Amino acid sequence: MDQDRERGRSCCGCCLSFIFTAGLTSLFLWLSLRADKPKCSIQNFYVPALNKTLNSRVNTTLNFMVRCDNPNRDQGVYYDDVRLTLSTANTTNTNSSAPPLFVGNYTVPRFYQGHKKKAKKWGQVSPLNNQTVLRAVFPNGSAVFRLDLKTQVRFKIVFWKTKRYGIDVGANVEVNGDGVKPNKKGIKMRKNDSSFPLSRISFPICVLMNLLLFFAIR
Repeated sequence: MDQDRERGRSCCGCCLSFIFTAGLTSLFLWLSLRADKPKCSIQNFYVPALNKTLNSRVNTTLNFMVRCDNPNRDQGVYYDDVRLTLSTANTTNTNSSAPPLFVGNYTVPRFYQGHKKKAKKWGQVSPLNNQTVLRAVFPNGSAVFRLDLKTQVRFKIVFWKTKRYGIDVGANVEVNGDGVKPNKKGIKMRKNDSSFPLSRISFPICVLMNLLLFFAIR
């Protein structure tokens, strides 16, 4: 009887020790594998029609470069097609009370981004109506435009890919009388109202916990 009790206590002690170790391991994995969403910014922006040295308003294309930063040290990022939408900005510092006008769209094909990597994506939009760009110009020759970015991403953790998370961000960008963004520093794109919050990636950790507990009670 005494031997059976000792064996039972020893077995219970081993189980409790295993469960405790499994819990600490799961907590460590959850802390180390949680992901942060990519950070997007507008690095370059150029409107040739506003460049006084060119003296040409025929070329009403808008040229820009968006940078996406992956802040995660242990997770890669799979981007779906990145949809960029350009419009005139809704600002009170305008020469008219007209609502924002759609300028055009540009799509960056889907791509993969490695750990702690930066992706620079150039784009160009040619408005269907050339006058749309000119209407955004202030009396001093400058203008303000709106660039919105929308996509879905999946995170790669070792050999596993998470579900898709929506990203919907945007920012206003001001260009001067030469048609360029005067500040060399990038403009951070902030989330729009329709952006989905990025949840912590906890599903695989829950699965691991269940598996460890299953083997512990067998």
